Amino acid sequence: MSHKPDSGIMHFDEKQLLPAEEKLEIKTKGQKIVIGIPANDNNDEHCLPLTPQAVEILTTSGHEVMIESGAGKKTRYSDLEYSSAGAMVSKNKADVFQCDYMLKVAPFSTEEVALMRGNQFLFSMLQINNQKEETIRLMMQKKITAIAFEYMKDETGALPVMQSLSEISGIVAMTVASELLSSNAGGKGVLFGGVTGISPAAVIILGVETAAESAARAAIGLGAEVKIFDNSVAKLRTFERKFNQKIFTSLYYPRVLKKAFSSADVVVGAQPFNSVPQYIVPIDMIRKMKKGSIIIDLNAPQGGCFETTRCTSLSHPTYEVEGIIHYCVPNISARVSRTTTIALSNIFASILLEIGEVGGISHYIKSQKGFRDGVCLYNGILTNKDIGKKLNIDTKDLDLLMAAF
Repeated sequence: MSHKPDSGIMHFDEKQLLPAEEKLEIKTKGQKIVIGIPANDNNDEHCLPLTPQAVEILTTSGHEVMIESGAGKKTRYSDLEYSSAGAMVSKNKADVFQCDYMLKVAPFSTEEVALMRGNQFLFSMLQINNQKEETIRLMMQKKITAIAFEYMKDETGALPVMQSLSEISGIVAMTVASELLSSNAGGKGVLFGGVTGISPAAVIILGVETAAESAARAAIGLGAEVKIFDNSVAKLRTFERKFNQKIFTSLYYPRVLKKAFSSADVVVGAQPFNSVPQYIVPIDMIRKMKKGSIIIDLNAPQGGCFETTRCTSLSHPTYEVEGIIHYCVPNISARVSRTTTIALSNIFASILLEIGEVGGISHYIKSQKGFRDGVCLYNGILTNKDIGKKLNIDTKDLDLLMAAF
């Protein structure tokens, strides 16, 4: 990429921009790609898609990375670390948005899309409930190809990004619950467990997926009494086998749930992603909970699995309904932004290298069916039916489009 002298790029000592002598030079087999990483203007998102270590791998493979100055501040990665890894660091946001490949964790805003030149490739979370029609239509106008983290699959059919984020979110949920139960946070003043002669906290988890398993392991580790609910006996049986102890499991039987809710200190919604929650907890059941108890809904981005769910943010994470504290932050993993950044980077560094090797993203989309599931827009044409239904925009079948382009 070429830039004008006044483009705002920060210039470091030449030695800082050169790869260390011991680095291996890896020749790019296919296409050189140019990657842009803007700073998060949203104060409630702290994570980045690539660490300096991942940037180093990409740049030594012949690719270019440009990152906006200060982008890594909240994750404790400095501009110097990125420049030493081979990245160009720019003070000018508009420069970053000219790159061919744009990576960001939070969804791109309308204002950010307006800065783009068009015909680019975007990687980000979708967070469909927060999407605006004007943003999608501007992407369509600019012939953007957009890939949503939530829908991307690997060669096994798994959702690599969501599995990593779910694992982190389940653990963080228990940390949050422990904090919110404290007297200082307005909670019941209850410790999870581990004190002789005192009953442990009662934790209910709805679901048996990755987030549920991580939450259960964290809760058990803290000494809590855990109860798991799901709509599949087979899944409950498989879930229980993963633990070295007997765990209470049940289907969503109303009577059993009501009894469990009446004594629960914490209830965590951790049902499958990318689908409507299988069970929605009615407000009448929430009213039976003890005042000061905690609800954490990890399904909030999908509409939630409680009638009382509404999305919150890291800056304003909680609200009360019927005396029950609700925590419904869609990006709860941002509370541990460095860990989450490393997890995302492990996924996207390899994907970007593969895209370069096969000669560009169009070839990659054609060859990787799982990745193809993550494509929401292709060359400005909406292909994601969930967005189309929500915003009342016509969609096209991606497989048919791939044959035309």
